[in-house]
Amino acid sequence: MNERWRIGCGFPRKPAFFHRGAVFFAAALLCSAAFWGLLSCSRSEPSIEFGFLELVYYQGESGPEERFSFFVIPRDDDGVENLEELRLYHDREGLCWTLTAGDWIRHDEENRSWIGSRGIAMSGGEVLPRGQYRAVLINKGGEKSERNFTFDAPEASRFPFPALEVRDARYRVESRYPVNRLIAYDSQGLPVRTLTLEELSGSIDSLNLPSQVRALALWAEDREYSTGALTALVSIR
Repeated sequence: MNERWRIGCGFPRKPAFFHRGAVFFAAALLCSAAFWGLLSCSRSEPSIEFGFLELVYYQGESGPEERFSFFVIPRDDDGVENLEELRLYHDREGLCWTLTAGDWIRHDEENRSWIGSRGIAMSGGEVLPRGQYRAVLINKGGEKSERNFTFDAPEASRFPFPALEVRDARYRVESRYPVNRLIAYDSQGLPVRTLTLEELSGSIDSLNLPSQVRALALWAEDREYSTGALTALVSIR
């Protein structure tokens, strides 16, 4: 504990005199006070139970742009709401990205919460460095913990950037990625459904999309190297 907490939890000074009959009671009281004082002064460090880094290629104006999808499962005795910052460092290159509760995306699934971002990128569209990254989780009490991640994706994608075309109520995908999915969006740009494609071409009707879907994007994945590619939205109506 730091000095501020030691001061706040210090024991009271012993009185100058004790009545003989009160010695045992006083001793018990002091032990109890010490126990509860230690409990009230202890602060629980947060922890990162699990996390991942995934490289995503986005469709940019002058070509594919790299971004990291970075998410962790945090744990804090006072809940996710007690977390203040999530930082990602690449120490060798002197890089740091900081996410706060107002920045990160939170996703709750099966009684677990994920927090992170899909937009970790270099300024100017530079290539993200490979190698070891360090995640640091900090709560509102200033307690922190960290965990290392190693990311060794190829410097360039193993596959050409994929393409999605919609014409005459039909879709056509050009992709050499092992896994290909269509993400369906409504008029507000919110994802409605994700479909894994068995065929790289077909009719829009065969997808059985909900009526509110207005656009599609292709999400292609290379799970072996934790990389993926996301195309721009294509209108279907």
